[in-house]
Amino acid sequence: MHASPLERILEQARTILRRKHYSFKTEKSYVAWIRRFIVFHRQRHPVHMGRPEIEAFLNDLAVRQRVSASTQNQALNALLFLYKVVLEKPVEFPIDSVRARRTKHVPTVLAREEVHRVLGCMSGMNKLMAQLMYGSGLRATECARLRIKDLDFSHRQIAVRDAKGGKDRYTILPESAIPALQEHLIWVKQLHMEDLRQGYGRTHLPYALDRKYPGADQEWIWQYVFPSRRLAVDPRSAIVRRHHISPSTLQSAVREAAGLATLQKRVSCHTFRHSFATHLLEAGYDIRTVQELLGHKDVKTTMIYTHVLNRGGLAVRSPLDAAAGGNPDRSFRERRAGWVTATKDREKDLLERPALAAG
Repeated sequence: MHASPLERILEQARTILRRKHYSFKTEKSYVAWIRRFIVFHRQRHPVHMGRPEIEAFLNDLAVRQRVSASTQNQALNALLFLYKVVLEKPVEFPIDSVRARRTKHVPTVLAREEVHRVLGCMSGMNKLMAQLMYGSGLRATECARLRIKDLDFSHRQIAVRDAKGGKDRYTILPESAIPALQEHLIWVKQLHMEDLRQGYGRTHLPYALDRKYPGADQEWIWQYVFPSRRLAVDPRSAIVRRHHISPSTLQSAVREAAGLATLQKRVSCHTFRHSFATHLLEAGYDIRTVQELLGHKDVKTTMIYTHVLNRGGLAVRSPLDAAAGGNPDRSFRERRAGWVTATKDREKDLLERPALAAG
């Protein structure tokens, strides 16, 4: 049975995405947007469409569906990839469409006490991962993808491989998390040995390293630090493997813990990363150091955390505090004490006046 033109173009896009080493998450996203674009235009082949059809699709996303700016930009990137790379038919610029307004959000940051309240409502693997996200500044996906070889206990550091933008970096390994992490790895190794006994135990290796180093996919150092509790079929190779834990599982655990901690803030996995950066800057660490630990390409990205420090990005002092001469609560107490004393003196004066008059 022959595949439809839509399925052929989607399969062609998948092949090129894999050849260019795009992540599986990006592959799924791009293929989904290409499918939606073709279905929106009633199954017309993309080769017979161009800039007007792209503009109409983006306008529909912005006006009727009211998607966020990041979602609209993701759809545009997927379509530009389709035309430039897959069809080799670059789109003319500029693309005149109603663009969703991009908003600038100040990140949500937890106080240290709030961080420990959330962590206190978590347990097991989820708690350990949350500790690393806060203690090392890891993204949820970076934490989930950690392998045994990425942990350097002697130097107290973590190697983050193939992170956002395809970059590697090193970040700190919290001293306080080491005992729990080492105990966790004992369980992970037992799980791996059991998988090997059952004929499994092979993990996914990037960039065809399994062909370059036969058997490496079964070695202990390549296993995930935070493995899934279930075996699953690899969507690309169709091999039964034990993948890493899903970031969505961790996200749900963090939201549940924030609810149990009764925080009046919207807390996600990324909130721990925001708190990591802000608390380091509060402690006086150089912003360039924080930039390196976070893996930001531009220091301007890191500078957003200066806007959520206790004293603000410009260290501006509130006029209310300035009028109070320091601590407003302390000043109020002093003024109240003065008012009480003055009132008592006034009452004493009024009581003594008749006696003086009579004398």
